[in-house]
Amino acid sequence: MLSGDLDRLDLAILACLQSDSRTIAEVIGAKVGLSAAAVQRRIKRLRETGVIEKEVAVLSPAALGLSMTFVVMVEMERENLTVLDAFRRQVLADQCVQQCYYVTGTADFVLIVTCPDMATFEVFTRRMFFDNPNVRHFTTSVAMDRVKVGLTLPLE
Repeated sequence: MLSGDLDRLDLAILACLQSDSRTIAEVIGAKVGLSAAAVQRRIKRLRETGVIEKEVAVLSPAALGLSMTFVVMVEMERENLTVLDAFRRQVLADQCVQQCYYVTGTADFVLIVTCPDMATFEVFTRRMFFDNPNVRHFTTSVAMDRVKVGLTLPLE
């Protein structure tokens, strides 16, 4: 589904779901001016077409003892598909990595990593970077504060 295929009602429904995915169809319908059945049909279509990729619970890292967030810039030794794909697989398999972006510029990847403490992060760096001969260099910044964290997309 292309963004041009979404009407104002679809966008209003998506805005409600982004705010709280547990909002029931009756409440959404009252907000957007549709019946609950019409809202359910639209949500089903948005899921089937991939506009809604998944619905998850957002957990508090601090409540789970994961108080440290790191932003890591990674430069690969060689930029070929085999090396990049191997690193992607490694990142996808590691639970400490919350986000990974393949980027332009001096780094090849930017990672957002969450760990309970510096010792755990050190173990992570050994596993991901020092033990990987395809990683040339990495630079880490420690997040001082989580000012804004989310996946809410602008719908206007």
